[in-house]
Amino acid sequence: MKKLIIKDIKIPLSAGKTVSELDKAATEEARKRVKITGSCDLTVYKRSLDMRKRSEPMYVYSVSASVPDGAMLSHIKGAELSDDDDVKVVPKGKKRVCVVGFGPCGMFASLLLSEYGFAPVVYERGGNIEQRVNAVDRFISTGQLDTETNVQFGAGGAGTFSDGKLYTRINDPMCNYVLKTLVRFGAPKSVLTSAKPHVGTDILRSVVKGISDTVVSNGGSVHYNTRVDRIDERNGKVAVTLSNGSEQEFDSVILAIGHSARDTYGMLMEKGFDVIAKPYSVGVRIEHLQKDIDKGLYGDLCEKYAHLLPKGEYALADKKAGGRGAYTFCMCPGGVVVPSSSEGGEICTNGMSYSARNGIYANCAVCVSVFPSDYGNDPQSAIDFQRGLERNAFVKAGSDYSAPVTTVGDLMKGSFGSTPGYTPSYMNGKYTLCDIKQIFPEFIVQSLKDGLNSFDKKIKGFARCDVPLTGVETRTSSPVRIVRNDAFQSVKVKNVYPCGEGAGYAGGITSAAIDGIKVAKAIMES
Repeated sequence: MKKLIIKDIKIPLSAGKTVSELDKAATEEARKRVKITGSCDLTVYKRSLDMRKRSEPMYVYSVSASVPDGAMLSHIKGAELSDDDDVKVVPKGKKRVCVVGFGPCGMFASLLLSEYGFAPVVYERGGNIEQRVNAVDRFISTGQLDTETNVQFGAGGAGTFSDGKLYTRINDPMCNYVLKTLVRFGAPKSVLTSAKPHVGTDILRSVVKGISDTVVSNGGSVHYNTRVDRIDERNGKVAVTLSNGSEQEFDSVILAIGHSARDTYGMLMEKGFDVIAKPYSVGVRIEHLQKDIDKGLYGDLCEKYAHLLPKGEYALADKKAGGRGAYTFCMCPGGVVVPSSSEGGEICTNGMSYSARNGIYANCAVCVSVFPSDYGNDPQSAIDFQRGLERNAFVKAGSDYSAPVTTVGDLMKGSFGSTPGYTPSYMNGKYTLCDIKQIFPEFIVQSLKDGLNSFDKKIKGFARCDVPLTGVETRTSSPVRIVRNDAFQSVKVKNVYPCGEGAGYAGGITSAAIDGIKVAKAIMES
């Protein structure tokens, strides 16, 4: 059987009372287009909301059809055969493989290796899921930061505490493989059909634990609270020195270290790895009432189609000449702003939602592009610029992990001290009103102003004066790239494979997972 995708099926919201009824209407429309003799299994492949015509909002569908191998398909309007989204590996001998880090990249690399009998040895500097949840809860309630187990480090990586958003702009057949694997471990089936899929932090925790347990049951091992402090080449092998003082040798080492492992970056630079500076972004978290975002996006349709419309979410950009501009990132409907520091004396924020997305707030990062020329064009300067903003924010907000907060109105006027219209959600309202100009350089402040003015024209009320801005958002991506060749290996250290967000080759859960899969496949087939 082949899988045929019938695209661009438009079903108005008025065609049904539930999403299930609209789905059925879409599959029936696909059936009319597919003129194939015999039975044909039709399922929703993707569903996206089209609000461009407020008078006739609709869902646009792609429907999957299983058709016989010999079927004539050229006459089917708006249809194409889908690429095979399974991962097939032809191993060439067994190797002892180490995986450093158990975020999305490390998880999927480890899982694939274990399924082909390679028994990977995983070292994750942070704790397991239960330890992470306890550490983060303790930090929020007491201000006691665990620098090894936190929102950045531990089972599942930073993505575990960021809503589990799976949307990606990369066009790779393995995207569907990643989604199907997550569903296999407990993610909702809706991630397979949604144009902007998300798991939710609460469900993602059990997904991560399930993958970890499966790696172990397949013969691998996952060592939490174990940091890799040193990597050396030795007689064709790769030796890793662990935080407990022991040393292990491997045939191959996968570096899936995540975007916040600054001490590991430093070690790699000392050991002669080719590490270069790269562009990244910094900014603030803007927080609205979810009902205001819904109203701004849907207008009066909020009430008419409340049972059919998802929580309002957006992606906005304000591009300027030269590419600076501002854009929104990691939008969390019904979510909260979370403290994401991983080093003492620094403030860093992120956003997350639970699976129901039923909180009263919506938040996202409003970010400004930072180029290597802005900070000195070398990798250590890239890290120092990012770290400097976080330390500055910590001091300006009182040196107790309160977040620096200003309002949109004060940002625009160049003043500070106005009380937000509602309490920011960061650490249950632990914040200090600050002058944002004392934290960011002028080019970032001006770009934030320009961006907010632009976004307010797209979503009415986005830049209302009393809307809070919580700082600082700095971990949008890795500030550096660990250079690798076409075989995914470090250009300087053989049999070491830098991958994922931490190595500068991915930008989210799905793309990081795919990079881990490709690296694991390359190792097994080399």
